[in-house]
Amino acid sequence: MHNRPWTREFFEVLLIVVIFTLFVRTFVVAHINVPTPSMVPAVLVGDHILVNRFVFAPHLDTPLHRLLPYRDPAIGDVVTFAQPDRPRRDLIKRVAALPGDTVAIRAKAFARNRAPVDEPWARFTDPQIWPDDPSTPPSGRARDHLAPFVVPDGAVFCLGDNRDESQDSRVFGPVPRSTVRGRALLVYWSFDGDERASARGLGRLFYTPLQFLSKTRWDRQFALVR
Repeated sequence: MHNRPWTREFFEVLLIVVIFTLFVRTFVVAHINVPTPSMVPAVLVGDHILVNRFVFAPHLDTPLHRLLPYRDPAIGDVVTFAQPDRPRRDLIKRVAALPGDTVAIRAKAFARNRAPVDEPWARFTDPQIWPDDPSTPPSGRARDHLAPFVVPDGAVFCLGDNRDESQDSRVFGPVPRSTVRGRALLVYWSFDGDERASARGLGRLFYTPLQFLSKTRWDRQFALVR
């Protein structure tokens, strides 16, 4: 019996592993590293999060697919989606309104369908409320006020939990459903690397491995994102 060279078998196995990994990352689960505080306290800077890409994936309306856990984004879901001006980058925010909902913000208070919304996850770090008038800087006015409008079909309205430090649908508008990539599942690693940005040269290169034990937030390992 002729034996195939071990090198050929090795590369065949390697190819299968690569294809399987790409399939899983594309259609089942991915990960995101959070670089900004827009979702504090639910998500911290330095959290590495597993994302369920399967739940919102496009699917056929067949009896088999009805048995699988597909669904549309729901209010309260923490989702990842393509950044509007940089589609290769993911943002992470919380769904605040669905197609057909009327949304408005007045003096930081969020309303959906003309009713105030109780948002236990929302956080405000700046007590100042910018006036809703043309003399107010656009960034401050957009942060604290939003004229009523209806979320269009095929889109969701997303906000960061840390409202005063989030660029979200108040700035770039509703998020197209086609750009929503998945629902945040859990934190698989959390690293408090605030000092890394100030490190220089080799110190910056080796900061993470040298500080792995002391800077890892062990209490956040496998914490669910809610």
